[in-house]
Amino acid sequence: MSGFTTTAIHSIEDVEKNAIVPPIYLASTFTQPTDGTEGEFEYQRGGNPTRTQVEKTLANIEGAEHSFVYATGMAATQAAMGLVQAGENILLGMPNYGGNYRFATIELPKRGASAKFIGDFSTLSDDDFDEKTTMVFLETPANPTLKVSDIAKISEIAHRNGAIVVVDNTFLTPYLQRPLELGADITVQSATKYLAGHGDLLGGVASTNNPELAEQLWKAQLISGGVLSPIDSYRLLQDIKTLALRMDRQQENARRIIEVVQNHPSVEKVLFAGSYNESDAEIQARQAKGIGALFSFTLKEGKNIKAFLDSLKVFGFAVSLGGIESLICLPATMTQGAYTPEHLEEFAVEKGLIRVAVGIEDIADLEKDITTALDAA
Repeated sequence: MSGFTTTAIHSIEDVEKNAIVPPIYLASTFTQPTDGTEGEFEYQRGGNPTRTQVEKTLANIEGAEHSFVYATGMAATQAAMGLVQAGENILLGMPNYGGNYRFATIELPKRGASAKFIGDFSTLSDDDFDEKTTMVFLETPANPTLKVSDIAKISEIAHRNGAIVVVDNTFLTPYLQRPLELGADITVQSATKYLAGHGDLLGGVASTNNPELAEQLWKAQLISGGVLSPIDSYRLLQDIKTLALRMDRQQENARRIIEVVQNHPSVEKVLFAGSYNESDAEIQARQAKGIGALFSFTLKEGKNIKAFLDSLKVFGFAVSLGGIESLICLPATMTQGAYTPEHLEEFAVEKGLIRVAVGIEDIADLEKDITTALDAA
């Protein structure tokens, strides 16, 4: 099977009783052979048939040998960043999701590890690495500025210096961007966002083609216990089947809303994947199938952000993204609220930056809603 949606729908092999969807296995434990060997499943934390089904499906659509699902996106990130040992260092692309930043600045030091911030990966060189640098962790497009990084180039430099590359692919998913095929060693995603897509479950996924890394990612599940429940595994499995359909609609809507916002007299600037310069656009076009459904913008000086927010009727004012509903947030005080004031300034997360996650609502309603709110500003 080569088609993305066909693969997403038909990755299940052991459907019982000719049912077109698999059963949910809720058992916390499984009986074992009495000859001293172990069965395929022993205890739910270590493995579960329903969780295995969604992991196989995710691996197939990712083009990965191994995928592992976790209770939250941050649990997946912790599994990946947790590979760094005491005395080692991560090169962390900035800006980055506030939860990733929080883990790098709070948890890594507790483990005797550290993070060095990279604000522009286009300037990455061998000089940024030393013998302690074992990982490069990046989002592309970046949250919330949508700055693009060249995954293939970064991977080449990192591997030359003995470091692995982890790409947070939450914003684009394997439907629009496939980091493992570009040289990354691990991809992580918040399954809460586009993969689930309905704003009603938490989950995370980490994928790799490296068997040694896969063993460590599985152990992170087993030891931490941060696994996805059977019921949520089943629900995620069903949601993934409509991922391409939802993202096509969301991306189409986003392009239209970007055009509306760009042409409104209250708006100062609009940021989206590939918008910074020709090089940015070329990288995005080369490594992804589109720009996704996120963008950010600022209002002109003197405009009233609160009046804009208060006038919204369809767009919800909330954190998160990737669901069928359209959402707007203020990253500096919400998703990036863990940043120090110095880092907010250094990495261009302006106080007035507005991030827009476009859903699947009727485009005429979205256009009217955001235009009315911009007029009110």
